[in-house]
Amino acid sequence: MSLLKRLFGGGAAAPEAAAEDYKGYRITPMPIAEGQQYRLSARVEKEMGGETKTHTLIRADTVAGLEAAQAASVEKAQQVIDALGDGIFK
Repeated sequence: MSLLKRLFGGGAAAPEAAAEDYKGYRITPMPIAEGQQYRLSARVEKEMGGETKTHTLIRADTVAGLEAAQAASVEKAQQVIDALGDGIFK
């Protein structure tokens, strides 16, 4: 299966974990199951101007184990927030 197909519909989403708050953003880890590995993915949300802005982060990184993938997904989302701030929604 090609990488693009796996990124955009070929992999199965793992069960959703509880959202975490970080610097005014809400991060929900959503790793994507790919065989015995999980691709790092998270939904980042923030209330801005009365509406909820959403960005879905998908990384090429894979991790063995759901809990490790959830933790790594949150960590990557935090790094992106620190680097881009609200620019993540552009």
